[in-house]
Amino acid sequence: MNDPILTLTERLTRFRDDRDWRKFHNLKDLIQSVGIEAGELLELTQWKTTEEVEEACKDLDFRARLGEELADVFLYVLLVAERAGLDLAEEAHRKIDLNDTKYPADKARGNAKKYTEL
Repeated sequence: MNDPILTLTERLTRFRDDRDWRKFHNLKDLIQSVGIEAGELLELTQWKTTEEVEEACKDLDFRARLGEELADVFLYVLLVAERAGLDLAEEAHRKIDLNDTKYPADKARGNAKKYTEL
C-alpha cells in the first residue's frame, strides 16, 4: 500500500538532501519554523472578520496564498516528525483517540466548552 505521508516525506527529505540542508535542520530550528510559518498563515486573516475570511476563500489569489502557507506549515511538521523519528499518521490517530476520550460525543456535541468544563 502506498502511504501518502511517507511518500511526501521521502520526496521532501530528498529535496532537502539534494541541497545539503540537513545540517541546518536541527529539531529546535524546525520546530521554530513551524511557528514562524503558522504566523504567516495567521497573517492572512489578520484584521478580517470571520465572514471576510470565509468570503476570501472564494478568491483564487487568496486560495493560492492560503495553500502556500498551509503547505509551508505542513512541510515543516513533516520535517519535525522525520527528525524526531515519529510516525505522524500514528501520532495523529493517537491524538484523535485521546480527544475521543476527552470529548465524548454525547457530552461535547454542539458545545465548545473545554473538556475540563464538560
